[in-house]
Amino acid sequence: MDLTVGLFGARGKAKELAAEVQKLTSENAALRAQLDKLGVLSLIEIEERKTTVTQEIAEATTALAQNVASQKAELAAEIAAEQERHAATLATIKAEESAVAERLNSLRAQTVLTEDTLILQEAGVYEYTHPLDDSVAYKAELTKLQDRIKAMVRKDGGAVVGSESMTMNGSHAQGMKMVREFSKLLLRAYNNEADNLVRGLRPYKLATSKDRLTKARATIEKLGQSMDIRIGTKYHSLRLKELELTADFLEKLAVEKEREKEEKARLREERQAQLELQRQRDKLERERAHYVNALAALEGKGDTEAVNRMRAEMGEIDKAIEDVDYRAANIRAGYVYVISNLGAFGERMVKVGMTRRLEPLDRIRELSDASVPFNFDVHAIHFSNDAVGVEAEMHRRLMSRRVNRVNLRREFFYATPAEVRDLLAAVAGDLLEYTDVAEASEYHQSINATTADDGSVAVAVG
Repeated sequence: MDLTVGLFGARGKAKELAAEVQKLTSENAALRAQLDKLGVLSLIEIEERKTTVTQEIAEATTALAQNVASQKAELAAEIAAEQERHAATLATIKAEESAVAERLNSLRAQTVLTEDTLILQEAGVYEYTHPLDDSVAYKAELTKLQDRIKAMVRKDGGAVVGSESMTMNGSHAQGMKMVREFSKLLLRAYNNEADNLVRGLRPYKLATSKDRLTKARATIEKLGQSMDIRIGTKYHSLRLKELELTADFLEKLAVEKEREKEEKARLREERQAQLELQRQRDKLERERAHYVNALAALEGKGDTEAVNRMRAEMGEIDKAIEDVDYRAANIRAGYVYVISNLGAFGERMVKVGMTRRLEPLDRIRELSDASVPFNFDVHAIHFSNDAVGVEAEMHRRLMSRRVNRVNLRREFFYATPAEVRDLLAAVAGDLLEYTDVAEASEYHQSINATTADDGSVAVAVG
């Protein structure tokens, strides 16, 4: 191998390799330069993007804050407005509530008054709406009122009012004619209701009757609404007053009849007492005449002892005649009695009365026959020269316990026999005899008979 050629060949190869290395180095440097350039540009863009994003975030945050603040302000305004509306509504509700409460209290007061009136009326205590002296006065007042009612019913009297501008088929005359005819029809319906209520009125149903008439008026007003037809206020007031006066009249008439009945019973009792006293005096006079004849015969015989004995007996007869004359002359003398009826009225009711009969039990037997299922039991029969005064004082002390507070001739009281015993002892003095417990034999026998028949147990009232 030629060393010279080989050497030159190696040198050439080395040059080629060196050139290749140089080329690659240049390319590498260029690539590095390019890479460096690319890397710098990316960082700049990133910074720019970062700046842009930061700015956008700041702007978005500011916009969001402004939006939130705006919405918050709007919401606060809406809340304030709603609160204001709520406060106004609440104030209105409270005002209405106050008005309703006031009205309710007023109605409750009226209801209590009405209930109290009804309770009193059911207990026999009628409260007159228009107090007058007697039934004659009520009748006269009713007549005057009914004349006023009739006057208002006449043409244009104001009993019923209606539209004055009604037309029919374009005609005012036809429209007014229809209003008048329909008004007459509705007024007739109202008057029929009022008349029926007056005819069927019971004093204790006055409030119900007035309410029915007022409702009838409201119904008629609804029926006539299209023509503005309604019952006149003044006319309605007169018809309500008619109901009130009628109730008062009926009650006063019933009271007067009851008083008349009681007065007749009192006079009958008085006549019976006078007849008994007269019969007793006649009997004593006949006995005395016999004694006078016998005394004359004994004096003729000279029987001094028999004469003295006869004169002593005649003295007793004379004393009895004096007592009868005293009883006949002194209308206050008589017997105060205390009786009860367990089966009819229960344990806590007694009757305290007075009789001038010589035999007071006769009067009590008459009472037992007067519409009670069992005989009265006698707790006391107390004679007094002032039986009228004793009875009156007993009634005064028992006034708060009186059963019937209108008819004072009804002498029944809510009290036990023992309670009345103490009162009678305080008023009349020592009592010779008084029975606390009612025998009520008929009542107890009836209880036993009822129990034996069906096993049930009857219960006394009271």
